[in-house]
Amino acid sequence: MMPGPAARRTPALPACGGLPTRQGVSPSCVGLPSGHWPTFTEFLVERFPAIGRDVWLARMAAGLVADEFGVPVTAQRPYRGHLRLYYYRELPAEPRIPFEATVLHQDAHLVVADKPHFLPVTPSGPYLQETLLVRLKNQLGLDDLVPVHRIDRETAGLVLFCVNPAERDAYQALFRQREVEKHYEAIAPWRPGLRFPLARKTRIVQDEPFFRQLEVPGAPNSETHIDVLEVLGGRARYALSPVTGKKHQLRVHMNALGLPILNDRMYPPTHPTPHDDFARPLQLLARAIAFADPLTGQARRFDSRLRLQLG
Repeated sequence: MMPGPAARRTPALPACGGLPTRQGVSPSCVGLPSGHWPTFTEFLVERFPAIGRDVWLARMAAGLVADEFGVPVTAQRPYRGHLRLYYYRELPAEPRIPFEATVLHQDAHLVVADKPHFLPVTPSGPYLQETLLVRLKNQLGLDDLVPVHRIDRETAGLVLFCVNPAERDAYQALFRQREVEKHYEAIAPWRPGLRFPLARKTRIVQDEPFFRQLEVPGAPNSETHIDVLEVLGGRARYALSPVTGKKHQLRVHMNALGLPILNDRMYPPTHPTPHDDFARPLQLLARAIAFADPLTGQARRFDSRLRLQLG
């Protein structure tokens, strides 16, 4: 269930109390609207129907629910609106992702990691501990680590993190202002009838189901530059440079050209199996990223050590 405007989840804010990071996981947050629930318990049970009352009572008894001032929430504590509650999300059986990330760079401002295929960047859905962010927090002992940007769970390659959350906006502004050079590689079919290099400029919107994207007529809101690096038989290695950052942009653009990325289960649409096939990773790699550091003015470039196999 997606949170509405009156009940949103955000990372815990140290200045507001709440709960500390626990095993690398920051607490989830829910904003409380005005209402007539007799207790916080009644609100939580109604707001999160998939979580049983017994689960909430057990969390409260263990001190795992608190308000923004750090005051524990007890089972009979009277309800009060316009407050934030923090709680730890738990998963009974989290699937293990049997691949490890590599830290390529760490300094006082940035951590740069090479993410393997299948590993999510941040907690969501069935993934909590099995995410790049939580693994790095535990590995490096950096509880305040926050991602600057994200790549798809199925995509491998470079992801940047800020050591100090207060500095994140300065780095994210580079992405918003398109001042970051991003270079990807992909393995896909070879079509000798297409001329390269080419620029794909189209309008991408949300499709059905919601997690898919779709090209539609209209003013372009996405742009990708595509070239060929090498050809072997019926496949080629492509260089992809996104100018914009729409969700699934590279996968959508390649599929629209009749060049679906190898092992992509979503573009073109198929009936994906309920479980990951670790032997068939999506052949898409975030290979390099370059920018002028907004804090130091230093020219930064990072290159992935991962490689896609064409043959």
